[in-house]
Amino acid sequence: MSETNGSPAYTLQQFPEKLAVVRLAPGAEVPAWAESSSVFSITATATETSLVCATRSVPTKVPSRRPLTAFAVQGPIDEEQYGVLAALLAPLAEEGISIFSLSTFDTDWILVPTGRVDDAIQAWRRRGHTVAAAVPVTPARQGSKPKKDPKK
Repeated sequence: MSETNGSPAYTLQQFPEKLAVVRLAPGAEVPAWAESSSVFSITATATETSLVCATRSVPTKVPSRRPLTAFAVQGPIDEEQYGVLAALLAPLAEEGISIFSLSTFDTDWILVPTGRVDDAIQAWRRRGHTVAAAVPVTPARQGSKPKKDPKK
């Protein structure tokens, strides 16, 4: 994070995979077709179960919002830092761009309708934020040690 005109400027990483937000019944099990993707999330409440998953996985008749493009705020974000989403969502609201947001332990994610991605990027850049392509990361297997970069 840097500052532009006294306001924080953030770097967002744009993921290439098209995503969907899927609505399932309350207490629904995660279906077999919901494979993990660059972003995979399950949120369950008393009234619904929602999934974020790859668009390619979602059956046609399942209620969903798609296609969406994911942007991750470069993190980790300090837990004491406030206003991150407000700074990033205000320019989108001004442009009439709807979003779906979620947070992980380290960062915030903003999902934008794919047809409005260019508008979102321009709105963020006008506010001094940076948008770059996400660098692919291979997750470490649970219980295994991360691989060291042989160049270091």
